[in-house]
Amino acid sequence: MVLPDEASKRLEGKYIAMVVCWFLGNGCLFSWNSMLTIEDYYVYLFPNYHPSRVLTLVYQPFALGTLAILAYHEAKINTRRRNLFGYTLFFLSSLAILVMDLATSGKGGLGTFVGICIISGVFGVADANVQGGMVGDLSYMRPEFIQSYVAGLAASGVITSALRLITKAAFENSQGGLRKGAILFFAISSFFEFLCVLLYAYVFPKLPVVKYYRSKAASEGSKTVASDLAAGGIQALPETDDVESKNQERLSNKELLLQNIDYAIDMFLIYALTLSIFPGFLSEDTGKHSLGSWYALVLISMYNVWDLIGRYIPLIKPLKLESRKALTTVIISRVLLVPAFYFTSKYGDQGWMIMLTSILGLSNGYLTVCVLTSAPKGYKGPEQNALGNLLVLFLLGGIFAGVTLDWLWLIGKGW
Repeated sequence: MVLPDEASKRLEGKYIAMVVCWFLGNGCLFSWNSMLTIEDYYVYLFPNYHPSRVLTLVYQPFALGTLAILAYHEAKINTRRRNLFGYTLFFLSSLAILVMDLATSGKGGLGTFVGICIISGVFGVADANVQGGMVGDLSYMRPEFIQSYVAGLAASGVITSALRLITKAAFENSQGGLRKGAILFFAISSFFEFLCVLLYAYVFPKLPVVKYYRSKAASEGSKTVASDLAAGGIQALPETDDVESKNQERLSNKELLLQNIDYAIDMFLIYALTLSIFPGFLSEDTGKHSLGSWYALVLISMYNVWDLIGRYIPLIKPLKLESRKALTTVIISRVLLVPAFYFTSKYGDQGWMIMLTSILGLSNGYLTVCVLTSAPKGYKGPEQNALGNLLVLFLLGGIFAGVTLDWLWLIGKGW
């Protein structure tokens, strides 16, 4: 039986927490999306280096390698320190891109490109810290928090795309217009990441609903939440006796993975397919159209908008897909999008391409939320945290596979 006081604590601050989760999700990808969205600036600066593909290819091994290490040691890692380190790294890297562009006066060249590649790698390390840490942390709280966080990830794409369209329209005809837009981007990005550091450090841990779930996770044996509880004004729980420590025993990462291997493969397949098309294929391989240089931007914006819409659909209970078999079937059937994109880019017009891109985004967002909110059900707090980290590891593995497969579109094009 749940006491009334406990029930109110479980809900108190729920909506503020959802807003904070949304901002934290946004901050996790805002810097990286800024880098992807000003791709036309980098293509202009480094025409011979394929920046849209190379930067993503540099980012991914760092993200994947770091997260593999963090997921393995997850039970011993201080979650608060991990997330704050990630957001601080995002802030400093965004600032570094801004400083580097100003220091080189927007000149291209190999040195600058290597510098940008290094920062791309640092973004990968920051992403592994934050994304795994946050999804793990939110997995033992309410499903709405994960949904809100994941919607924030997609919203960062929408916001950066909208800003890019505005800056392109505003600066298109001015001298150095591309560069002005890029500088504005990273100034906004640096401010936004700094805001995330403050929100995670001082606002999130003090919300009653967050304190309630973290105390519950600690009582179930979680050792990763002690400093988060301390930041919320709660001392760590005293050591427990043998009977209670038996109750606190948790499944190992291997057991968790074996029980949820279908969800893990689902996450891998969703992102392997999406990233084999977006953004490399959409920004380089769609031919010449009446929209000219706006075409790739419009496609990427459409993807981002529908990805965001897809992440809100599961909030409507009857529309949420929870059957494990149905989820896997739908995810595998998305493979049909590859020939659809290939033939549309060759023979279709831009209307069909925009529609396909929208379907790619919608299915990506919708299926991500369905998997991440269904998988942790029925486990203890520490297990949910570990499972959240493992699912994000497979998500990043899928992204890396997709980015690598993306190069296959270049076959027969002089490469």
